[in-house]
Amino acid sequence: MSMMSIRAATPRDREAIRLVEEHAFGQQTEAGLVDAIVTEGDAVLELVAEEEGQVVGHILFSRLYVENSGRQFPAVALAPLAVEPDFHGTGIGGALVREAHIRLKDAGENLSIVLGDPAYYGRFGYSHERASGFASEYQGEALQAQAWGEAPQNGELVYASAFGTALAA
Repeated sequence: MSMMSIRAATPRDREAIRLVEEHAFGQQTEAGLVDAIVTEGDAVLELVAEEEGQVVGHILFSRLYVENSGRQFPAVALAPLAVEPDFHGTGIGGALVREAHIRLKDAGENLSIVLGDPAYYGRFGYSHERASGFASEYQGEALQAQAWGEAPQNGELVYASAFGTALAA
């Protein structure tokens, strides 16, 4: 019987989160992205999944803006979502996404953007169709959006500065 729990990430979790990201992606890029987003204060919501006291999953949503006609609309970007390889297929990733969505909606967020596998993220309500009107260097089938309220249909996506820094490294 699994006793997985989900909670808000704390400063004590930083090293465990770094390890989950490195193990899940097989490289340090995503871990560096997480560190930069948190350090620069652009994290909106960060959760961890624990199994028997060990951090085995992590999800981060950072502040993103949709710029349209000189106005900025606040939104969130889901990146990254990581689960320890030994726990793939156990539902931890999905549980993290669902719990995060509840918390984001409760906090008044209206729009979430993700760059990822459409088959996976489509299960949680994301669609490329909803994101197709956004101008982004990441525009393509993997760029997906989900709105929970009034949110722009088009405009330019402006990610936290960490995305440019970490991904260029």
